[in-house]
Amino acid sequence: MTRKDGLLALLVVVVWGLNFVVIKVGLHNMPPLMLAGLRFLLVAFPAIFFVARPRIPLPLLIGYGLTISFGQFAFLFCAIKFGMPAGLASLVLQAQAFFTIVLGAFAFGERLQGKQMAGIALAIFGVLVLIEGSLNGQHVAMTGFMLTLAAAFSWACGNIFNKKIMQHASRPPVMSLVVWSALIPIIPFLTASLILDGSTQIVQSLINIDITTILSLVYLAFIATIVGYGIWGSLLGRYETWRVAPLSLLVPVVGLASAAVLLDETLSGLQFLGTVLIMAGLYINVFGLRLRRTARVRS
Repeated sequence: MTRKDGLLALLVVVVWGLNFVVIKVGLHNMPPLMLAGLRFLLVAFPAIFFVARPRIPLPLLIGYGLTISFGQFAFLFCAIKFGMPAGLASLVLQAQAFFTIVLGAFAFGERLQGKQMAGIALAIFGVLVLIEGSLNGQHVAMTGFMLTLAAAFSWACGNIFNKKIMQHASRPPVMSLVVWSALIPIIPFLTASLILDGSTQIVQSLINIDITTILSLVYLAFIATIVGYGIWGSLLGRYETWRVAPLSLLVPVVGLASAAVLLDETLSGLQFLGTVLIMAGLYINVFGLRLRRTARVRS
């Protein structure tokens, strides 16, 4: 990977890591499902008039949009609204990697490797440590935590649809899929917000929308989604997956650091231990024990 592309990859990691802080800031004056609906409205329009529609079966496009867009962000935005710390949300959401492995085994008959089973086991233990260190019996915190896990599961379901889409004869460009799938969750988001929040709260949030919320929407829609996915997709198109994908492990690092600096979120000793265990599980899932093997070869 060239230095320029390496810097672009790190830029996307930083953008996606900051995403969680921006979500929390954007939720201060707008219901979560309404904010998510407006985000995807901005992703779809006006880009839909300039990006060709993906030539894939409609059920695949709908399934992708309802899982990776609606399900993931409905749960994630609500989790942060209900008190899930932004930094921890960035980490727990990475459980999608392990959910994807398990779902892939059922959907495609993929066999789990030893490193994946070890990584899953270690990460699950890390999640349990995080629960012990973070929740302390608080109902709201437990709700936020479980909603974040539900968001991770929805992301994993979206990954399965994504794989089916990429196996289709007319494999669509990444931006085509991102823009057109953004149409799918708009009505579900706005409908759910109308039912759960009520028309009065929705109207008031739109009337009283401030510059902070507007900037949050701009960041979420254009920078994190269109620019972020556009760069990431182009890198995946030019390089092997193993060169690009592991860099996403840095997203929760940026998420935790930015939340600590910008939102004054802190980790207790037990939370830090859980964080380290989950990151170690993610590392083992991607790389196995490569470090150990390399050390043996050198010796």
